[in-house]
Amino acid sequence: MTEPRRVCLPPDPNPRPPGWTLPPGACDTHFHLFGPPDRFPYSPERRYEPPAAPLEHYMAMRALVGLSRGVIVLPTAHGTDNATVVDALARSDGTLLGVCNFDDDTPDAELDRLDAAGVRGARFSLMSDRAGAADLIDRAVKRMVRLGWSLDLHIEPERLLAHETFIRALPLPVVIDHMARVNPGDGLDQPAFRLLLDLLGDDRFWVKVSCADKISGDPRAHPPDGRPWRDTVPFARAAIGVAPGRVLWGSDWPHGNTFVAGRIPNDGDLLDLLAEYAPDPEIRRRILVDNPARLYGFPT
Repeated sequence: MTEPRRVCLPPDPNPRPPGWTLPPGACDTHFHLFGPPDRFPYSPERRYEPPAAPLEHYMAMRALVGLSRGVIVLPTAHGTDNATVVDALARSDGTLLGVCNFDDDTPDAELDRLDAAGVRGARFSLMSDRAGAADLIDRAVKRMVRLGWSLDLHIEPERLLAHETFIRALPLPVVIDHMARVNPGDGLDQPAFRLLLDLLGDDRFWVKVSCADKISGDPRAHPPDGRPWRDTVPFARAAIGVAPGRVLWGSDWPHGNTFVAGRIPNDGDLLDLLAEYAPDPEIRRRILVDNPARLYGFPT
């Protein structure tokens, strides 16, 4: 008998504004939509059961915290069906762009359709807990170069080290998701993080300082001192120090694949954490406005 899928927790229903004012054009470069499944069914191969998280809920959170733009990233729960992305882009008044999922069975005509709809990249994983292989990415990249897309690479430390040669040879802009999911407890000198910083010395490589709630050694959203996930601060600051013009920020809303009460972050807290990552308002403006505009093609 097949075990039932674990059910994710929903996002925080009461997002609060951060303690600072975001600049005009501030962009969330990594969020997901789930369903609603009556309109956009989940993939039969999904690993978890997410509650619906529709565009209307995201846009309400976005307005409340002061964000102006976003990049929707198709979650694995939808497989390679990009209907949620295309629908959101069509209803966003030009304030959203997209990152899709596709595979060898996706025809070039579909990629052209996605590009016309506002998709500007594709996401692939080299993670131990899900399907993904370098040869699939290699074939996909050859098709993405024609469209001028970037590669959004979800990878963990061990796989980053193991695939260094392959990654260095990729012929297009590569965005490393979630600071390569490094473990803050392993320190700034851990080999995977040293490699990430070295990659950032090359203009092709970008990094998202995102998903702090999942990579932190203290995943509590409400620790006693009221300042969550601060063990990620030195890592984000190091990445910003190396490549301030190629660092992006993403909320990871609705924070899916989270199952334990007390771990769902408030999006205002995540933006307050960004202020600790980048105390200089000009650097924050680059991370939130200039860098996404340059990579994804938002108007400046």
